[in-house]
This record gives sequence, C-alpha cells and structure tokens, in this order.
Amino acid sequence: MAKKSKRNSPKPGSNRAEKIAERKAALEQASTAITRPFEGLEAECDLVALREFVPSATAPLPVTSGESIVVATVLPGAVAALTREENGARIGYVGVQVQVQSGDPAADLGAAIAWASAANAGESLAAAGPDETSPRLADVIDATAALDITVHSDFNWWIPEGVEPAADVAATVTQANAAIMPSARLDGVSAAWWVDAGDKAHLRWVRPEDEDELMLALARVHAAGNLNLGEGSRFAGSFRTHGLLVPVFDLDPERHPSEWNSATAQLGERLADALAVEGPLTSDERRARDGLRGRQVTLR
Repeated sequence: MAKKSKRNSPKPGSNRAEKIAERKAALEQASTAITRPFEGLEAECDLVALREFVPSATAPLPVTSGESIVVATVLPGAVAALTREENGARIGYVGVQVQVQSGDPAADLGAAIAWASAANAGESLAAAGPDETSPRLADVIDATAALDITVHSDFNWWIPEGVEPAADVAATVTQANAAIMPSARLDGVSAAWWVDAGDKAHLRWVRPEDEDELMLALARVHAAGNLNLGEGSRFAGSFRTHGLLVPVFDLDPERHPSEWNSATAQLGERLADALAVEGPLTSDERRARDGLRGRQVTLR
C-alpha cells in the first residue's frame, strides 16, 4: 500500500497552519454561538448597540450585589474588564467590544462582571474566559432595569480624572479620538442611535421584536410608502445581529440628532400598528418584503 503523501500537509508554525487553525477555531465558535444572547433583558437592544456600533459610551450596570460596575463600549486595549479608583472608591469597568470573546457575549459579560466585582483597583482582565462555573448575566444584574447611558464625544474618560497618563497611553487616546464618529442616542424611543459618518448621517434602530414578525411589519409600512423619517431621510436597509433586526436610515447630516426624535417615534407607532395586523401579506406587501430582504445583511 502506498504511503500517504505529506506534501500538502501544513508544517506546524507555518502561516498556512496558523490560518487553518484560525479558520477551524472560527467555525467551532460559530457552531456554539448563542443566537440571541441578551434575550430577556430590558437592556437587550442597547447592549447590542453598544457592542456592535456605538463608538464611545458608558452606563452604570444594575448589579444585584451592589458593586459599582460600569459597562463600556470599549476599554483601553479592548480588554474584558479593569478596575480603578475614582474619588476614593473602587470602580469596575467591563467592555463589550473586546479582542477575545466566546460564542456567548452574555456569558463573557457575566464573567467579566464577576471578576470586576472582586478585583483590586489597578488590575485588568484581558479575556473573560467564561466556563460552566461562571454566573449568567441575568443572575448578576437586574434583568428588568434599563441602562442610563452616557454617550461620550471622545475616549478621554479612559484616563481617570487627576491622573497624568504615560506618553504611550496619551498617544493611544489621541489616536482613538481621531477615529471616533459623532453619535447620539435619540430621546423618546428605545435603542435608536444616530451617527454622523461624514458625507451622510445614519439612524440605526435596534428592535426587540422577532425578526420575521418585524420584517412583515416593515414590509407593510414600506408598501404603504411610509418606511421613512420624513424629508431628508431614506430607508437604506437592515442588518441582523445577535438575533435582532436593525433597520438603517440615511439622514440629512445637516440636521441635529434631536430633530429626528419625533419622526422616529411616529415611525415606531406605524410599526406597532403593522405588527398588530394579522393575516397574510398582500401582493404589494410581498414584493416590498422581497425587496427589503434583498437589502439585508447579517453581522453575526
């Protein structure tokens, strides 16, 4: 019997071997990923927004143990958590945009909260690394509480007040500040986020409904010609992430974010009415649905 050729087998440590290992790890993570990790939490939609596209924001977490823990979009070095002293008190920070993650962002966050609750000031956690003993996120925070989010125009909050940063730290903050896009959370509606992308502005609205049901409602509103935020707006498409659907609108960048509050609330009412409609779609609504699906992408 002829020996099996090893000519095409990648050598350990080679670039090809590393790429194969990375691809295998990515496939294994995808196979174990939780479809809707933050389901059941009042803060689900905002957590998804903070994790996926909000540049710089923080919010105190309603931790049931009473510890002072703040969730942040991203921490220095994209670490999972860090602790520091502020005004004589130890504060824990946990990030949702991290370098190392598992297939369950909620488990990552729960493990990071548990670590930050016990760590000493000045320590940091590169990766949460949850396991079977790690607490569930819903067990360490009040699942019924919304987030009181502060949107920052820069990353200067990375440096505690009164602290003189090292040169490399200051340079990192300066670099991060240069890349940030102005963002705002709209008032009066849940998890609707405005961002100035330069040549145009966008509204990204993380919706809590079942994806299929929301798509039907969007189709009904679109078929009626009402899937917009009025003059200066255009429906651009939608993306799916963490089990939720996020409609996206192009907006006139010359208008202030607050000018879109009323129109967004009115669209929310139209969607609520459409969600309450029972029965099959009309032919026009089916065509609208097919067109909407053609402009949909999946992030994860």
